[in-house]
Amino acid sequence: MLRRVERLPEPSFHYHMSSLLAELAAGLAGAGQIAEGLVVVDKALARAEQTEAGWCLAELVRTKGELLLLGREPTAVVTAEQCFQQALDVARRQDALAWELRAAMSLARLWRGQQRVSQARKLLSPVYRRFTEGFETADLVAAKALLDSVVER
Repeated sequence: MLRRVERLPEPSFHYHMSSLLAELAAGLAGAGQIAEGLVVVDKALARAEQTEAGWCLAELVRTKGELLLLGREPTAVVTAEQCFQQALDVARRQDALAWELRAAMSLARLWRGQQRVSQARKLLSPVYRRFTEGFETADLVAAKALLDSVVER
């Protein structure tokens, strides 16, 4: 599959290749091919650094964190949390609110699973509140549901 994607015409897809590879990696993980997904996302990260396609770096790093969690390696949780923090940092530096929301949701879900609901809410709530429109989009619907699930008791 990766070889086919790499054969796409350069000019029309070159700029979006890293983003496309992130989606491919997520799709592979969804099909249970986590190791293959990690190979793809690592390739996309290397490509982003080589081609200066940093515009989607936050999403690539976040995707890697999600894949690591699915792989359930002994260090997965720690490494995934580092990926999510890095994705948040990159998104904030780039003022990329959509990527920041996705990274915050990934980290908040991780923390919710660790019973760190207060931290999860404190992280996600201010990011969500910065949106002024688009509340029917999948990411904002998911963020609202996640916020509703991390209510302190």
